[in-house]
Amino acid sequence: MTQNSRCIIKVTFCVVILVSLGQIVSCEHEDAEPTCFSEIYCHGRLLDTIQMAKIYPDSKKFVDMKMKYSPNDTLAKFDLFMSDFKEKKPTREDVQHFVELNFEAEGQEFEDWRPEDWVEHPKFLDNIQDRDFQRWAKKLNHIWTTLGRKMKDEVKSHQEHYSIIWIPNPVIVPGGRFREFYYWDSYWILQGLMLSEMHHTARGILENFLYIVEKYGYIPNGGRIYYLARSQPPLLIPMVNMYYEFTRDATFIQQNLPTLEKEFDYWMTNHSKVVHLDGKNYTLAVYGDRSQGPRPESYSEDVESSNIFKEQNKKEAYYSELKAAAESGWDFSSRWFITNATNKGNLTNIKTRSIVPVDLNAMIYWNAVLLADFNNLFGNAEKARYYSDIAEQWIEATKAVLWHEEIGSWLDYDLHNQVKRDYFYPTNISPLWTGCYDKSEKDSIVRNVLKYLQNKKIQYPGGVPSSVEHTGEQWDYPNAWPPLQHMMIVGLNNTGDEYAVRLAYELAESWVRSNYKAFKEKDAMYEKYDSTVFGVGGGGGEYEIQLGFGWSNGVIMDLLYRYSDVLTVDDPSLLLTSSVQEAKVSSSGISSITTALIALLVSLSAGFIGICIYKRRTQHTSFLNGRRPSSTKYTELRNISKKANASQWTRNVETLVTDKGRK
Repeated sequence: MTQNSRCIIKVTFCVVILVSLGQIVSCEHEDAEPTCFSEIYCHGRLLDTIQMAKIYPDSKKFVDMKMKYSPNDTLAKFDLFMSDFKEKKPTREDVQHFVELNFEAEGQEFEDWRPEDWVEHPKFLDNIQDRDFQRWAKKLNHIWTTLGRKMKDEVKSHQEHYSIIWIPNPVIVPGGRFREFYYWDSYWILQGLMLSEMHHTARGILENFLYIVEKYGYIPNGGRIYYLARSQPPLLIPMVNMYYEFTRDATFIQQNLPTLEKEFDYWMTNHSKVVHLDGKNYTLAVYGDRSQGPRPESYSEDVESSNIFKEQNKKEAYYSELKAAAESGWDFSSRWFITNATNKGNLTNIKTRSIVPVDLNAMIYWNAVLLADFNNLFGNAEKARYYSDIAEQWIEATKAVLWHEEIGSWLDYDLHNQVKRDYFYPTNISPLWTGCYDKSEKDSIVRNVLKYLQNKKIQYPGGVPSSVEHTGEQWDYPNAWPPLQHMMIVGLNNTGDEYAVRLAYELAESWVRSNYKAFKEKDAMYEKYDSTVFGVGGGGGEYEIQLGFGWSNGVIMDLLYRYSDVLTVDDPSLLLTSSVQEAKVSSSGISSITTALIALLVSLSAGFIGICIYKRRTQHTSFLNGRRPSSTKYTELRNISKKANASQWTRNVETLVTDKGRK
């Protein structure tokens, strides 16, 4: 064989390999199905024509509308409509007229409903010592009556006319444009419902989720058929555990344990990735998508932003990355951008499926631990060992791949470039929230995490920002999101470390006060807040800021309950400053001697109040131990100390890290 012949064979072989790889990438999307079966709400010519006409500012509006006629009749009417436009596209006005003739306004699936178990004054309000906060919490409790939704009987009998997924029980929705249930939102909504003593409503929400798992095999992103191809962070099992710890209803767990295991199996089967690191393989979870096409609820936005890609398979890959980010709940953020192994770039640089997220894996661990606990509760020793083994494997993998001693934190992992993602996101410390770490190393881990948080300067006037990246995306700087604040606060507090407990309180105090100020000014709770400005709602992203708001209410209720003895609207010192100013004004006509005497009294008063504040804050940890919920009323993670030594509680984090490092 000649040298030229060998070269030709080598080149031919390389070409075959490259073509094969290209076909594999292409087939990944060719074999994928649309986001759902509906040729009206999920894919097809009708959806494309209406959404690309942009007849509404929010693309979600159309796909939430009810059909006036059957799907077949609606498609036939659309074909007839389009027959008049063979040589040109219909105008925006033409399309809007078609929609008005064939669809009803969004929200037609619901009827007025007031939760039957709503009580005007739940008992937890009496624990809140600050009267202004107590009145506020009572108003938040009343918001549940405005967020309740019950489906009309007609929806069950004519489900094909709606994009809504029928469920047997009423729900509490987030609010605003979010007219249906959302998976991970419901965890924090349930926090509030349980404190509001709305156990029947909470159980109904859980029964809805269990019904959906049995029907579809998993819980979709939200309660619309166009969400069926993706899920959201897996929090059903922790929600059931929360319900159990408030109600002690073990029968509910026993009856539904197989369904909970089915939900967990879905995540293990469809979201696991093998990570090869330092000669060893580890299994961890990622977010993903296996459907074709743009998101129906953001159709025109996705199509237009995909125009940068010229090949259809690259457009489809881009759509999948967007849907995977939506599955994470973080839609959208620099957290999912990959440009030259960094988090820089814009939405077209999104690579969600190539990133191993810290929080998702912390939740997978939590799910496994709880399933082991549930099985132990009913004497299923073999199954309990099975789930305990998974939990231990997840701790090992999380430590090996995501924990970085030199950084002092867990970090997301870039599968594509095989590097750590050394960027601050509040979820970096989410293993403290779920207990996904080796408890024998707790002191060292907490010390490192506190130093990490100190170096990142996370404390802002309006909460901890979702990142420090300025991208204009809603899950980036400067927005602060309720669930992320709660993860950090509960995670730090659950360690039992005195300085972590202190930091948790300071974060809670800042968050609660900022939310309160915004509520006083707007009489509403926001979906997200601006971390850089005290008491202001957030912005950015694909839609206008939403009011309501389910998870915001639940987080505030929980924090007001946790810190009911110590949280106040204002420090007394702030009130004193106001008094000093008033004293200055009123003393303008008094003699200089009298003025001096008043100033002396004010100074003495300030000193006395300052001492009181100091004593009160040094006693803070003991207050918390006396008032925090019992184990029957609040989820406590196993193997975590519930007490913190308060003897040096007022020392700052920097001193803590220095002192502990010397030991």
